[in-house]
Amino acid sequence: MMSDAAFEEVSVLSSIYCGDGEFQLLRQSAQDGLMVQINRTVEGVDVRLLFHLHLRYPSFPPAISVSSTVLSRTQCHNIRQKLLDQAAALPSEPMVHQLVECLQCVVTENFTGGEEKEGREREEEEEWTAVLSLDHIRSRNRYISLLERWTQQLQLSGRLLLGLSILVILQGARSNIKEFCRLLRTVKVDVDSSGKKCKERMMKVLTESPTSSFIGHECGSQKIRGFVVKSYKSLPELTAAFQEINMTGLYQQIRPSLSD
Repeated sequence: MMSDAAFEEVSVLSSIYCGDGEFQLLRQSAQDGLMVQINRTVEGVDVRLLFHLHLRYPSFPPAISVSSTVLSRTQCHNIRQKLLDQAAALPSEPMVHQLVECLQCVVTENFTGGEEKEGREREEEEEWTAVLSLDHIRSRNRYISLLERWTQQLQLSGRLLLGLSILVILQGARSNIKEFCRLLRTVKVDVDSSGKKCKERMMKVLTESPTSSFIGHECGSQKIRGFVVKSYKSLPELTAAFQEINMTGLYQQIRPSLSD
């Protein structure tokens, strides 16, 4: 039996995408769920999205089909795969609108060509290190569980340091670090002061640069292994956490941005 959340989401989607030909409920079946079509124009490119909401949706992400009269079959395939990856990373709750919102950046990535794109891709795949500052973590178990899942899916390593300042150290491909940041800003990872689910809109990137700029500049420098959650109670303990991964130079860079 289809969940009430799925029916409610379809009703909301029909209100959001209310332009001529934007939204269509193609099929509603007690055995096969719902099939909705959403047509969007991004960067002047017409894109048609089909979402098949199975009976167990949103416990399981939707099946997605992408087509376009402008984009190539390969580009459509790449867009579909990125949307599927995004769906797999989201919590088990209605997600179609978030996936449609992701279309803007996904289409832009696939519609950019030439040497500039190739150079950017080489830069994106080079290993980078970044430090993020989070505003708060109220729903601790849920928040940390999502961070751990994303680092695993995106092949990132690092540390989550919990104290007066909440810091996330990430190491991996720059494109994956950017995707991690995008997920933080678009997925409801926490709750606000009233208990409502909220996104991490106050996240700040304190620093990001190629890992090679740190490796070799500090005695015994090495790549970070795994993703570890640590708590600290004082600045000396925070300093020690950076020393443990041989990143004292990185700590000195971000120190002026931290709370005393």
